[in-house]
Amino acid sequence: MHQINRGAGRKLLLVHGLGGSWRSWSPILDSLSVSRTVIAIDLPGHGATPAQHDSGTFDGLVGSVQRYIVENGLSGIDIVGSSMGARMALELARRGAVGNVVALDPGGFWRGWERTFFKTTIGVSGRLLRAIRPGLPMLSRNAASRTALLAQFSARPWALEPQLVATELIGFSTTLTFDALVDNLATGPEQTGPAADSTGRIVIGWGKYDRLCLPRQAARAKAAFPSAQLHWFESSGHFPMWDMPEETVDVILRATQ
Repeated sequence: MHQINRGAGRKLLLVHGLGGSWRSWSPILDSLSVSRTVIAIDLPGHGATPAQHDSGTFDGLVGSVQRYIVENGLSGIDIVGSSMGARMALELARRGAVGNVVALDPGGFWRGWERTFFKTTIGVSGRLLRAIRPGLPMLSRNAASRTALLAQFSARPWALEPQLVATELIGFSTTLTFDALVDNLATGPEQTGPAADSTGRIVIGWGKYDRLCLPRQAARAKAAFPSAQLHWFESSGHFPMWDMPEETVDVILRATQ
């Protein structure tokens, strides 16, 4: 599994979301690495990590990360996840495989029509980005284009760094397991239970302007993990590390002290 390592101090594992890579964390990597040894991975089928036979399913990806943790002597490591990666971090917490957990806007807590909403909107986004892939670097340099393409993911897409936007959108368009994961995440099993006793602190962060994992779903995530603290990012969309990087770093460092 491809990874990057930065900084020194207590180890911290970062798990990106669907279609992303370790570069999804670029806005906060330097700040976190001042006081933590940051390990940011590319999930199988994403970035520079080849897909495995089961990388088109949520359970397959969780299994891959759990094996990676064990094989690298990282049992009990603190973990931060975003979107699908946040849902994975919570599942690893439930299994007692990790230490302190920060889950940023986790997917998978939808009900009823929200499943169709997720599958339809993210599916359309994926198909659109594949169709316009050659033009994504140029479109990412224009504030109006960034706003149109990322309105579902960011509260302030026009303010994002063009290189970050280009990298993310190209990742969405080139992830071969994207459609399979969308189908699996939309129809997969519900949260299966509370965190194991050995898991440390859990903080669930949610952007109040999240248009993909709707804020109403935060209460369900909290109910599934009663010991978790719920933190609202008042001016953020689906990716707090993009829209409110300083507050995101503060939340992560406090949760993993």
